[in-house]
Parts: sequence; structure tokens; C-alpha cells
Amino acid sequence: MVGVGGSKPLVPTIQNIKNNHMVTITLPDGKKIEFAKPITVQEIAANIGSRLSQATVAGKVDDLLVDASYLVQHDATVKIITAKDPEGLTIIRHSTAHLLAQAVKELFPEAEPTIGPVIEDGFYYDFYYPKGFTEKDLATIQAKMHELAKQNFTILHEDKSKSDAINFFIECGKKFKVQLIEDITNDTVSFYSQGDFVDLCRGPHVPNTSFLKAFKLTKLSGAYWRGDAKNEMLQRIYGTAWATQKDLDDYLTRLELAKLRDHRLIGKKMDLFHLQEEAPGMVFWHPNGWVIYSLLKNFISTRMQQCGYQEINTP
Repeated sequence: MVGVGGSKPLVPTIQNIKNNHMVTITLPDGKKIEFAKPITVQEIAANIGSRLSQATVAGKVDDLLVDASYLVQHDATVKIITAKDPEGLTIIRHSTAHLLAQAVKELFPEAEPTIGPVIEDGFYYDFYYPKGFTEKDLATIQAKMHELAKQNFTILHEDKSKSDAINFFIECGKKFKVQLIEDITNDTVSFYSQGDFVDLCRGPHVPNTSFLKAFKLTKLSGAYWRGDAKNEMLQRIYGTAWATQKDLDDYLTRLELAKLRDHRLIGKKMDLFHLQEEAPGMVFWHPNGWVIYSLLKNFISTRMQQCGYQEINTP
């Protein structure tokens, strides 16, 4: 998946478009469609069918993930990406991270967004916000995200020169974005905007915020800028996002079931053992737990001896 900054192929210029003629698109099933001029991924989807067009999240052009608005100006193999595709779900989560940053900026203008990548089953976004967010803030931010998503903001891509990008964020007072751009080796930098919110990102993203419906903010934590304890302390907001509300509900149910099977909770409930912060990874066995541990150990030792194995013990 793409990160939060960098560049991507430039949108073809008018001159490039004029120099092109027929464009042959090859679909994943081998079917070929010819167009008299360059065409966007979204238009290709519409040519295939209206339902597919409405479901289009992005496209894959010759194995390159691109926005639905990407203009294909040469013969290419094109796959339409929807929320049912793994790439589509990843893009939805990445776009939801941007929605989170947009909501935070509207509610807490002094908070400064830094980075917001996709992770397993969700996303997070780090903010420089010395006042700190609270658990109560999560519900307020999530409500704002739903409010913004319903406004159906078109998500627009733009490329800027590296120097223009740095000047843009300097004027906005966003020093962390400036640091990210300074580390980029490309001459151009990719931006995405939705409403008044603008962020540094390689993309791709969903066509508009109406695709972002099934999400939930899950927890808060602290993080250091670029993972270095010598740098500024940041506030990290975690979330999860799915293609449908059912998928989200199923995921949240799995989390609740997993909690019921959590060995730490079971151990405490049955008075088997406890853990202590000053001894990470070490188990302090209680009488009930040690009886079970000893019985299992003796059973395993007996079976190994019966099978001709010799036991040893190492650090």
C-alpha cells in the first residue's frame, strides 16, 4: 500500500492527449475494448456497466494502483478495483485515515496531523497535540467523521513541485509535513484534498467521501515522531474501517469474542496467575494455576519417556 507522502505518475497533459489516438483496454478476463481517445478508469467502469461504475474505488493499470479519475492514454491492461477487492478495502481504510485527520482539524484546529498509514484491519493517524485527546473526544471525532462523509466531498489529486509543496506547508505552519517532504527524492509531490482539508499523500484514494460509511475509532495511544524518544510526543488515534456496516459489526463481534478467550482475563477470573509490569513476560503462578501447570508438565514428560525421548533443559 502507498504511504502518506511522495509522488505518483503525473496526470497526462493536454498536449500528450492530443498526440494519442485509439486506446485499447484489456480487461482481466482478456476482453478488449477500444476507445477513440484517452479515458479515465471511472469511464472504463461505466462502459462496462453502471453498477460497476458506482462501486469503483480505484483501478489497476498495468499493475499500478491509481485513482478512479486516472486518465489512461495508452494501450493497457486495466482492472476495476471495488471494495470487494483487498486493494479496495486498503484504499477505503487509507481514505478513512484522511477523513479522521479532516475531522480532527475541524474540531481541534491547533492539532497538527503528521502521518496516517493503513495497518492490519484498520488505520491510525498521529497528531501533534500537546493538550492531548481523551476517550470522550473519540466519540465526538467519530461523529464528525460521519457528518463529513455524508457531505460527499470529491477527493481530488494534485501534483506540486517539491519547493512549492514545502512553501505550502510552511505557510500552513505544518512543520512535520515539511520534514516529510524534505526526505522525498522526487521532484514532484502528490497532494489530496477533500473540502478544505489538504494532505500530503501518494494515494490512491476513493473518488469521494460517500464511500466511507463503516468505520469506528477504537483507541488512543502515545507515539514519538518517527519512533524516536528524542522527538516530540504525538497522540495516535486508531480506527478500523470496512466496506459495509455488516463487515464492521462482524469484526467488532470477533473482537468481543476474542476478549472472552483472553488468557489474561481467564487467568484472573479463575485465580490461576497474574502478571506484573516490572517483570514483563513473566508469569506469577497461583496455587490453582500451578496445579494445572504441574499436571500438564508431568503428563507430557511421561508420554515423551514412553516414546523413547530424553528431556533436556536450556536457558
